[in-house]
Amino acid sequence: MLDRRYNAFSDYLRQKFNAKVYKITIDAGFSCPNRDGTLSNKGCLFCDESGSFSQTHSGLLSIPEQIESEMKFLSKRFKAEKFMSYFQAYSNTYKPVNELEKIYKKSLEHPDIVGISIGTRPDCVDDDKLSLINSFAPEYYTWIEYGLQTANDKTLKKINRGHDFNCFLKTYEKTKKYSGINICIHVIMNLFETYEEMMYTAKKVAELEPDGVKIHMLCVLENTKLEKIYNQGKLNLMTEDEYVSVVCDMLEYLPSNTTIHRLAGNGLRTKLVEPRWIGRKLDTMNRVTWELERRGSRQGAKFELIK
Repeated sequence: MLDRRYNAFSDYLRQKFNAKVYKITIDAGFSCPNRDGTLSNKGCLFCDESGSFSQTHSGLLSIPEQIESEMKFLSKRFKAEKFMSYFQAYSNTYKPVNELEKIYKKSLEHPDIVGISIGTRPDCVDDDKLSLINSFAPEYYTWIEYGLQTANDKTLKKINRGHDFNCFLKTYEKTKKYSGINICIHVIMNLFETYEEMMYTAKKVAELEPDGVKIHMLCVLENTKLEKIYNQGKLNLMTEDEYVSVVCDMLEYLPSNTTIHRLAGNGLRTKLVEPRWIGRKLDTMNRVTWELERRGSRQGAKFELIK
């Protein structure tokens, strides 16, 4: 197996299940308190009407139909053998717990589903919801994914996130009490921040020693508030070289046993304004490996420096 010099989640899943395991992204019709008027009706600067959802079936199909459709596609294209149901669009704990139970269980009916991952905000969970999610752990590999984006409160306010870093920390610690739930933290590079501010987030996340991390490049999508800012010349986006360098710097701080769920993405190409280079996902991932190799480094190389 290729030595990526970081702990790729895809490699980890293959070893854990002795099979190719792929996530099936599911749209279950959730909303978000930052879009429906509970917090504001503005949403985060970067979020579009699809709630950062990357697939095309949306709510037109039932959950079992979405799963069946994606299984056929992933099996044919990538030779996938096992699957995780992944609730991605919007905030996927933003319903009463009795409704959540029905939705989550619908996604676990197929015998080839081995896990569940639920993307949400740190201000949309409570103990009842966490207890429900934890109840799946004896039979399914169970994850919750929190959109932190940045540890800098100034930036969280600027992007209209609707919560601060302390809110995330409280939720993170609450979730850690549930032994069956693995936690993945999402961060975004290039959120109007300096290099030092991005590394502050890297170190704060590393200190938590999370089970998983997703690193995103800020994308400008059509019909978002971020697009207006970009068109006004008020946002300087990273080049691919700059992004690869920053990602490698972050990986060096993260613990070596933290699984890396994403380093690059394709973006929703029909809606992507910039940066166009993110469409070369595999190339970006390879460049991260090559840069770590050039440095003679790997994930976790600087972790002890922040302990």
